[in-house]
Amino acid sequence: MQRIVITGATGLIGSHLSPLLEEEGYDVVHLTRDRKNGDRAKSYVWDPSGFYADSDAFRHGDIIIHLAGANLGSGRWSDKRKEEIISSRVNSAALLFSKTSGAGINPAAYITASAIGYYGAVTAQRIFTESDPPAADFLGETCRMWEEGAQPFVEKGVRVVKIRTPVVLAGTGSALSRMTVPAAAGLIVRPGPGDQYFPWIHIDDLCAVYLMAVREAGMSGAYNAVAPEHVTLDGVMKEIARQKHLPVFLPHIPVWLMRAVLGEMSVMLTAGSRVSSERLTDSGFTFQYPDVASALRVC
Repeated sequence: MQRIVITGATGLIGSHLSPLLEEEGYDVVHLTRDRKNGDRAKSYVWDPSGFYADSDAFRHGDIIIHLAGANLGSGRWSDKRKEEIISSRVNSAALLFSKTSGAGINPAAYITASAIGYYGAVTAQRIFTESDPPAADFLGETCRMWEEGAQPFVEKGVRVVKIRTPVVLAGTGSALSRMTVPAAAGLIVRPGPGDQYFPWIHIDDLCAVYLMAVREAGMSGAYNAVAPEHVTLDGVMKEIARQKHLPVFLPHIPVWLMRAVLGEMSVMLTAGSRVSSERLTDSGFTFQYPDVASALRVC
């Protein structure tokens, strides 16, 4: 039975992905800061800030799925917070390589989360593809360094897959579920100008992308894990209003007000461009939820 070692297993993606992998017959183990007796999967202790990981977690031929990283949407982006966001991704990747390489272990694959922030917080008419360079803003630099953390594995001949992820649609625990809290009071809030694009993916489709990356030895490099439908944030909020039978009458929240409240982090809501999923679909992936209407119906 092939083992899959997952970091960040208690987050939104990991908490959905782990049971799926177990159902598919994989031996799933978690790297966690505290060993959890009630965890369905076996857990091993690691502490990226102290550069420690239990080497018993790793075996030759395992697959590592690296999801760990400080939440981009939790707290204003102060200089200290930015440093934490970057180091939580870069240092943890370095630790994984150090522990496996130092023990003479070559994983069968190293699959790392990344984000479409690689292309920057911009609203443009172009459609970004995996061949585009990283942006020079904070999100672009963070994703560039995040993905470069996988380079030592590449140099050792390990198959590396980088999953560039947008906003994930899920019933609970997702950015969208927090954005739609006012809908419970009959209000549809529309952040920013409204014409910014809103790349997205349903959690079930994202987990299926990771499962495909585990199974398909031909997958390597970066993949945009985004639904094929291009929709603006206004379009998403209007679809939510339609499905909840709510009127859309509130004006857009001005960008200056969003920035006053959220700081630089507001760019995650006030800017957005289209991102291509063509490389993923050309690899044989089929989306269960290709349009936002079908995705929202099950969220």
